[in-house]
Amino acid sequence: MSEPLSPALKAVSDAVLAVASQLSVDEVLQRLVDSARALVGARYAALGIPDGDGGFSRFLVAGMSDELIAGLGPLPRTHGMLGAMLETPDPFRTDDIHEDLRFRGWWPSEHPDMRSFLGVPILARDQVIGAFYLTDKECAEAFDASDQELIELLAAHASIAITNARLYERSRELSIVSERNRLALELHDVVSQKLFSLMLTADAAAIQLERDPAAARVQLERLRELAREALEELRSLILGLRPAELERDGLEGALAKEIEMLRRVHGVEIELISGGAPGGGAPGGVGSGGAEGDGARDFAVLRIVHEALHNALRHARAERIEVRLEHRAGALVVQISDDGTGFEPGRGELRSRHLGLTSMEERARELGGSLEIRSSPGAGTTVRLVLS
Repeated sequence: MSEPLSPALKAVSDAVLAVASQLSVDEVLQRLVDSARALVGARYAALGIPDGDGGFSRFLVAGMSDELIAGLGPLPRTHGMLGAMLETPDPFRTDDIHEDLRFRGWWPSEHPDMRSFLGVPILARDQVIGAFYLTDKECAEAFDASDQELIELLAAHASIAITNARLYERSRELSIVSERNRLALELHDVVSQKLFSLMLTADAAAIQLERDPAAARVQLERLRELAREALEELRSLILGLRPAELERDGLEGALAKEIEMLRRVHGVEIELISGGAPGGGAPGGVGSGGAEGDGARDFAVLRIVHEALHNALRHARAERIEVRLEHRAGALVVQISDDGTGFEPGRGELRSRHLGLTSMEERARELGGSLEIRSSPGAGTTVRLVLS
């Protein structure tokens, strides 16, 4: 039987496991700096990643309020003690940082005074890729050798975590570029040909309109059919990207990506709120997978949400939209609410024009669920989908 871990080693183990669950570089770094501060009881902690040009590409802190951070101004440069820890693979600790000659340079007026200090470089393939900075031991006058050993151990794991996070982000970027290139080729080969045919047919109809109205009507009918085909091709290409995203990221992840894209494009506040778990409490979180067939269901749900968001942004001129995604007692509940102009859902001309209300309701019925649309002029709109 293996011996139990000491409290200190267990703390490092817990910190590493917590970091391993994060994927973005910023999430990893913040977890690391929070863990470092807690491990050795420091009042303040920081983790800096140099940019190779005399500054920091990232500099995250723990133990400081948002107001204090704002008062410190822009990111520091890699000078003084901050820079010294990036020039050597050796850790450094002192009872009073003021007594070290390297303690010079950047020190904003709002910066708190600091005395005891522990600095530990983060190494990857014998190169310094960052450093931990810990100051003001809270329960003692200074950091000791055991504190240094803990942070050195954490730094070794930090190197792996940072490298993995960077590789993950890079792979996502390459995947996005690959998908964009594929979409561009398909748009050129399929949709652009349809649009070229549209242009030629429109020209022919314009020429024949006065000479031969009957022939012009035939061309206009052909024009309408080509426009419908082009629209379907375009929708198919765009929505065809979604199954891969759903398989990789789940419904919540795919929704989050779409919402972030719409937020940037339209400059509108869109919030995604999620809660609950599939199956009324099973592990995994919202949209993390489930029984066979969930992929097709999630794809249909994504199309319904896309239509509702399109209506809110394009037709209702909403300034704020909220998307709720929840599991309640085995049912999936999706609700999209906006503060837009609103409308009368019962008006037949609206349903036959451009809001796609009927198609959303039909998709909900095909999924064995229900779709409720609540709205009135000037009072915004709420679309609520419930799937058992």
